[in-house]
Amino acid sequence: MSANTSTSNAMPPINTSYKRIVAIALPVLLANLAMPLQSVIDTAIVGNMNETAKLAGMGLAIQLLSLLLVSFNFLQYASSGLAAQALGQLAGNTDGTSVVSAPTPLLSILQRALLLAFIIGTVLLLAKPWLIDIGLQALSANPDSGTAAKTYLDVRFWGVIAELMNFAFIGWFAGQGKTRYMLYQQGFIAVLNIVLTLFFVFGMQMDLVGVALGTTLAFWAGVLLALWLSRQHLGLSWTALFKADRQYFTKDKMLRLFSLNKDIFVRTLILTVSFAWITRLAAQSGDVILAANAILLQVLSISAFALDGVAVSAETLSGQAAGRRDWPRFRTIVRRTGVVSYGLAIMLSIIWWLAMPTYLAFMTNIEPVFTLAYEYHLYAVLLPIVGVGAYWLDGVFFGLTAGSVIRNAALILATIFFPLSWLLYQQWDMTGIWLSVWCLLLLRLIILGGFLYRGHRSGSYQRL
Repeated sequence: MSANTSTSNAMPPINTSYKRIVAIALPVLLANLAMPLQSVIDTAIVGNMNETAKLAGMGLAIQLLSLLLVSFNFLQYASSGLAAQALGQLAGNTDGTSVVSAPTPLLSILQRALLLAFIIGTVLLLAKPWLIDIGLQALSANPDSGTAAKTYLDVRFWGVIAELMNFAFIGWFAGQGKTRYMLYQQGFIAVLNIVLTLFFVFGMQMDLVGVALGTTLAFWAGVLLALWLSRQHLGLSWTALFKADRQYFTKDKMLRLFSLNKDIFVRTLILTVSFAWITRLAAQSGDVILAANAILLQVLSISAFALDGVAVSAETLSGQAAGRRDWPRFRTIVRRTGVVSYGLAIMLSIIWWLAMPTYLAFMTNIEPVFTLAYEYHLYAVLLPIVGVGAYWLDGVFFGLTAGSVIRNAALILATIFFPLSWLLYQQWDMTGIWLSVWCLLLLRLIILGGFLYRGHRSGSYQRL
């Protein structure tokens, strides 16, 4: 019997109970729900300004920011993985060294991610005029909605460094299992955003500029809170928190943040461009359709972040099973996380169905936009059920660290989705746009499901 086998046998069995799945998912779900509130709050305030062009412009601006920022969310994934490894190494020290007494490896991971976020954010900020103009042209912005989007983005771009740093903090906290810190940080940003935005818009009469300024300042305040939480966690002084050790800042260590997630980067970029394409189609149909979709697509954003909690359970537990090559238990994990995922999705759709009239009234007082959004609200209500499979299997494949499969699935998706969505749009316009959203989600489920089924049929998930 090999040493690896002996170690595996000595390990306690992986807890695959439904209680354990929910226990992992719940803190992540609560922390995640605070994240999409930034765009929901901004959209709701603009949606009650009685100007369709401004609401349409908000939809364009949020999509352009997502296209730029989500492309760099490898800062989150890399920070999470490296922090988890560093924590494991510290815990495995035989001399009793603790995280608090020897924080340098963990601290350096955070410092490197924050430095990289600062550099990338600075480049984006310097390129702001070109990025905004080219981005809005690519999204087919109309003159009025384009002007509104530019007004908003001119201010929001001053927060891109803070938003990229936010990715780094989220990953760093998550990698160490400090999900409550994620909740503190994201909840603080959301609440402060509400307070500041309401003050600037209604107290200072700053209109779109006030909406953007409130969100920008909230993200920077979130960075300060995250720094304080990091200092408390590591037991360091402020001086020590910013003191860098050169041995952890070599070229190889900096580049590792990129190399760990090149496949995830390709996948994320394709998905982000796909949603940008959907926004472009809506923009070509006029500001009313663009504004209505901006409101309804917030349902997808909120639902996706909620469902991601169970996806994290799938990732965590399937990763543990894959590490032990315990494939019978892996299949149990896939099945049970699927049950929980679809159960949560059904609950979310029921909640959206009951809350939709109130939600739409809260999001806008523009009658044509409200009427059109309500006409298509059932497409949005069913989004959790339509999309849950994609998020669930994403978690499973992340747990398998099947980077090449994740990348190849995204490439296959792109070759099918873009021509299909164009045909749907040409045939049915607004309905075609929503069918495109559904196709994007269902194709991800079908393609990833095909890869998983192939592994099941071959009896060897290791090839994935």
